[in-house]
Amino acid sequence: MTSENGTAGRRRLAVVGSGIAGLYAALLAAEAGADVMLLTKGALADSNTYFAQGGISAVLDEPSPGDTVAAHIADTLKAGAGHCNPAAVRVLCTEARRDIAGLGRFGVRFDLDDDGDPALGLEAAHSAPRILHAGGDATGAGIANALICPVLAAQASGRIRLLGHASVTALLQEGRRVTGVEFLQAGRLGKIQADAVLLATGGAGQLFAQTTNPSVATADGLALAWRAGAAVADLEFFQFHPTCLVRPDGGAAAGSAGNDDGQDPLLISEAVRGEGAILVDAHGRRFLHGYHPDAELAPRDVVSRSIALHLAALGDPNGHVYLDARVIEDARGAGFLERRFPTITRRTREAGLDWTREPVPVAPAAHYWMGGISTDLHGRTSVPGLFAAGEVACTGVQGANRLASNSLLEGLVFGRRAVEAFLGEPSAPSPNGTPPHASSAADGLPLTHASGAPLVDSGDGDRTLVPYPEGKMGEEFSRGALRRVMTAKAGVLRSGELLREAGAVLAGWAAVVRPEAVPQAADPRTHEDANLLLAAQLLVHAARERQEPLGAHYRDDGLPVPVISLEDQARDLDEEFRMSPKASLVHD
Repeated sequence: MTSENGTAGRRRLAVVGSGIAGLYAALLAAEAGADVMLLTKGALADSNTYFAQGGISAVLDEPSPGDTVAAHIADTLKAGAGHCNPAAVRVLCTEARRDIAGLGRFGVRFDLDDDGDPALGLEAAHSAPRILHAGGDATGAGIANALICPVLAAQASGRIRLLGHASVTALLQEGRRVTGVEFLQAGRLGKIQADAVLLATGGAGQLFAQTTNPSVATADGLALAWRAGAAVADLEFFQFHPTCLVRPDGGAAAGSAGNDDGQDPLLISEAVRGEGAILVDAHGRRFLHGYHPDAELAPRDVVSRSIALHLAALGDPNGHVYLDARVIEDARGAGFLERRFPTITRRTREAGLDWTREPVPVAPAAHYWMGGISTDLHGRTSVPGLFAAGEVACTGVQGANRLASNSLLEGLVFGRRAVEAFLGEPSAPSPNGTPPHASSAADGLPLTHASGAPLVDSGDGDRTLVPYPEGKMGEEFSRGALRRVMTAKAGVLRSGELLREAGAVLAGWAAVVRPEAVPQAADPRTHEDANLLLAAQLLVHAARERQEPLGAHYRDDGLPVPVISLEDQARDLDEEFRMSPKASLVHD
């Protein structure tokens, strides 16, 4: 076993994760003189950030005509379906320009217009152009690559110590306070002592059969924090993107959770449908008009739900439909798709598809988890010494349905605020570590299973999951089986009965896998499996508790399928959009 201790006289921060929140926070902490350990379970570029096609939202010092910070706040609150933490939204939107400037200091360069000013794009549910892009549809890769360069430079100068291919398996604690991490690297167990730990581990798209997330998105941070007794919130709200590429051979998606051959996920942006592409089923029939009057231009959650309903009606809930972009090329001229969507064009060709000549197989894919580890406005969790930022955290900013391009921004703003809190308040836990909308908590507050059996809190933060009385394992546990269950019973379409069935299956597996405990294994995948199963149980529990549909959490209990309620349509009006040749809207 190896062990690392802090440098004398310097406070140590262990940052876990190398997406935008982790990279930016590590750089800021090192710049301020802290002893920084940055751990990533893959390479530095293995993150959700790297695959973000869309941009980052901000009202700059010289905004678009008529745009204001107040308008950005209002747009975010509306998209969140009334479930946002207004104070967190105010912080996000007010401080955005500060952290955009911070990115510039570390070498991030955004696209410029013909006058040399930032090229601000307009996206769905934004009332004005305020979206910064890098490399057109490769913003995440541009930001990640730019931040990785100074991280490597800081490593070379000894200001950041980097541990790559290191899977964090547990948080070290003295009493309740987090004092470091335990990790696996090259089959060996190691420990790092730290004054605080910042979790920036991203999301959990690998819970579902189709995802836009890379293979590293296995709910690790959420599981680590929950086992340490941290509060979690809003886990029922998982955003699904309607169109993720599926392999033309009918196998695992290029971006499917079940894909282990190294292919990266490929999200097909909403802007493609905005330019005129249509969706058809396996019979070549255009079907979305039967579900929503705006068809392909309906809001993201409506399109995802409609595809899922149609596949269920066809008896293939884990199947796919087709995106036909040939009409765009016909209308706009040869070469338009490649000019407008260079990354998507290249990636579809790599997958063996020519989307100028044939439809592209797509399916709804798990995209972004609005819920996560509950934090205050400075990234502090309910456990002393533990911070969280980015998708793994739940600040209350995203509410029930994330506004496009606010995700990268949240990682920046609250990653920086977490570092500031670490530097300024080294030993003081947050007195209000959980936002008022938290749906579950530690600190003695009981979280009960939907069956009525409690998720036991022993008083020291070590909770155990009590299986459903009716829990039966059925099919043997595997990632593939877990994904099929979550997609079919707790994905885009949900009902009380489906969620009850999912909970029973998960509980049967949990009785064998015991996901609430740290696995005693040298294989990182074993730890990931336990983390995914734990996250699945927590998500299903939260979804059963919230019986009314809200935002990305859709329950059709008692509703005739495929009718979409008037309440849902009214709520979705804020996210509807129309495309024109002069204004292309891109979702991230």
